Amino acid sequence: MKQYAMVVEADRCIGCKGGCQVACKTENEVALGRSRSTLYHMGPTGVYPDLQMYFLPVMCQQCEDPSCVDVCPTGACYKDEDDGVIYIDQDLCIGCQSCKKACPFHANNFNKELRVMDKCTGCVQLRDEGKEPACVRNCAGRALHFGDINDPESEVSKLLAANEGHVYTLKDDNGNHPSGRFILKNQKWIDMLPFEFEEALHNGMYEEPESELAHRIFEDHLKKANVVRTEMNKEKEAEVE
Repeated sequence: MKQYAMVVEADRCIGCKGGCQVACKTENEVALGRSRSTLYHMGPTGVYPDLQMYFLPVMCQQCEDPSCVDVCPTGACYKDEDDGVIYIDQDLCIGCQSCKKACPFHANNFNKELRVMDKCTGCVQLRDEGKEPACVRNCAGRALHFGDINDPESEVSKLLAANEGHVYTLKDDNGNHPSGRFILKNQKWIDMLPFEFEEALHNGMYEEPESELAHRIFEDHLKKANVVRTEMNKEKEAEVE
């Protein structure tokens, strides 16, 4: 079975929102104030000078076992057998937003004007014409790729194979098995859902994993403090004598 999904080279993303949001909204006429993707700021984290930060564009992960499909009461939300992409039949959608609540990746959004749900389809209308999705074509950093991850001869599969050991998926606690892939080689992958990480970082609740550099800096400061303490003790002893 084919499984089309987005592959993101996070190291190449510059956080411009030009392809993943602006081009998408223009091509798909996404409602004002809504977006089919979200750009997350993963950082900054670390201890100077060992700091890191990367951007993470997140859209529908085209899950193997999508919870959004399971909870839809009308069958409007379904996973297509031909390409593995999840679609919403807006003629059947009643706007109950059950799929939005069920999606652990916050990929579905509600169109208030039409009173129906909306989500990324990988620009199926463009793919039917043999073209790439709007976000892929317009990404300034060439960070986005869309294709069949189940086909070993596809460009996305070759890209994933070439970056083995640096390929990640979003944290999956619900058994959705997301098909989206993220490649990150120059930074450390943060194994948290992006919106949970941003909230924790903003509220000062993110616990920074201890890095080797931070440990070395602490030990260096401790050694210097011990040297100063020793010198001060010697001076006091000299004064007493």
